[in-house]
Amino acid sequence: MTAPSCPVETRLYEHGRVIAEDFPAEQVHEKLAGHPEAVLWLDLYKPSAGDLAAVAAQFHLHPLAVEDATQEHERPKLDRYPEHLFLNVYAVDVSTEPDRPPFGKTEISAFVTDRALITVRKAPSDTAKFIERWDADAKLIDEGRVAFLLHGLIDVVVDGHVAAAQQLDVATDGVEDVLLEEGGAPRDVRMKGVRLRKTVAALRRALAPMPELVSQAMRKELGLVDDQLAPYYRDVEDHAKHAFDQVEHLRERIEGLLQADLAEQGNVLNDITRKLAAWAAVIAVPTALTGYFGQNVPYPGFARHWGYVQSMVLIVFSAGGLWIYLRKRHWL
Repeated sequence: MTAPSCPVETRLYEHGRVIAEDFPAEQVHEKLAGHPEAVLWLDLYKPSAGDLAAVAAQFHLHPLAVEDATQEHERPKLDRYPEHLFLNVYAVDVSTEPDRPPFGKTEISAFVTDRALITVRKAPSDTAKFIERWDADAKLIDEGRVAFLLHGLIDVVVDGHVAAAQQLDVATDGVEDVLLEEGGAPRDVRMKGVRLRKTVAALRRALAPMPELVSQAMRKELGLVDDQLAPYYRDVEDHAKHAFDQVEHLRERIEGLLQADLAEQGNVLNDITRKLAAWAAVIAVPTALTGYFGQNVPYPGFARHWGYVQSMVLIVFSAGGLWIYLRKRHWL
């Protein structure tokens, strides 16, 4: 195989242990031929079209799958081709800190052949988590072979989804009490709620297809997952469903909180409008009375001291009575 120009990582597993790692990509064919029972992990970071063409020729990869691996923003999926499977998933990273991007994701494509798992990463990410997961359960390599490697990859990705959902749930708890306070939340808290809603929506797009994807991998006609590994895949599927359910709950919860805050702001506005209308009514009474007594025609008490006292008493009692009435009805 022609040596790819992109950074690569390699590992060869046999009988529950690593028998070779970090060897050049051009030695892949030699290693697989020399160890008929071994399985390979080959990782390509930002490969060029030429790099993928060399790998495709070695492992007989379908041109459509290779094309999907070169394109960005493919949907999460598991496609079946005559000689291999093609997988596309997203590892995610969320942040609730205002000075950091709220959501980041790494698109990972993978080719699953009989003896190799070939991963293609299109953005920086840490492969150490995959290696740790594989090494922790390396005894399953004889039972699952490549399916074991695929399980470790999907399991790490799904665990990241679960952790992200839990992190957003904790952040929502901190926003909820303030959003539900009387009088509406401050603008910065409200904008934090909107930021959380956008992050949850982005996370949902990455993890929503995962339960179905894991279920597809377990189908009997694929011949990938045997009875020994099936419980492990079902466990990952359960985690994926749990993450999706939690994100759906978060989405509804945040939307409900923002709607409740909007309704509270409407209540405050209505209360202010009601008070202004009540004060306008109170002010209208003395305005009407002074307008009457200020006419250019004589009225009872015109040009008399007691007439002035009479007008003031009428103003005070009528306005005060209206104020008391509105106060009792909680308009003021």
